[in-house]
Amino acid sequence: MKKKKVSMRLQFSEEEKRFPWLSMLLDAFAIIDRGVSAGVKEHEKKFRARLACKKGCGGCCRTHSDIPIYPLETVGIYWYTIEKMERPLRDVLRRQLLEHVKGGACPFQIDESCSIHAVRPVACRQFNVFGTACAEGEDAYFTRRQDVMTPIEKYTHQAIRVMLPFYGIVDADAQERAVKAGFIHTQVRVLSSCDWKQLAVRMDEFDRESESVHAD
Repeated sequence: MKKKKVSMRLQFSEEEKRFPWLSMLLDAFAIIDRGVSAGVKEHEKKFRARLACKKGCGGCCRTHSDIPIYPLETVGIYWYTIEKMERPLRDVLRRQLLEHVKGGACPFQIDESCSIHAVRPVACRQFNVFGTACAEGEDAYFTRRQDVMTPIEKYTHQAIRVMLPFYGIVDADAQERAVKAGFIHTQVRVLSSCDWKQLAVRMDEFDRESESVHAD
């Protein structure tokens, strides 16, 4: 899997030529990531508390049942999982997707880590907890809101503008109105309510087509 990070922005050069929406998504993620970096520094300075989130800390992935996900993010997850994920991780994820029950924990968590970390949703990127890591079953947003980072609005709005052409909103004035009206939120779904079994089916179809091409 070829990928590189340039100024916090993932690059998939060949794929971005094939899929115009991919550049929108990666640009938006880069903006969100810059906003998160600024938000973390702001929170640490204001509250004198260190970021508690770290690799291998997946409590929120199990606890949160209302993670919002938008159509463009869903398309990105499908693409990344189908075309970029390699074995043996691919096989583990496929099994979890098939076993996923609507309303259950995020099926993309494997061994306390996010298997789609590169294209994880904006909501996941922006959820950051300070002080101490979440206890098992705890949603810190409700138990200790003061320890949860508040996203910086200007970065969120900028990222939304970048994604709006995917939804057919290309005019600058129309984009501004859409941001103010909260248009993007009318498109939201809850990650745990999605039928991820369909993604597993698509993974199988892609694998069979790939094997057929190689066989020829």
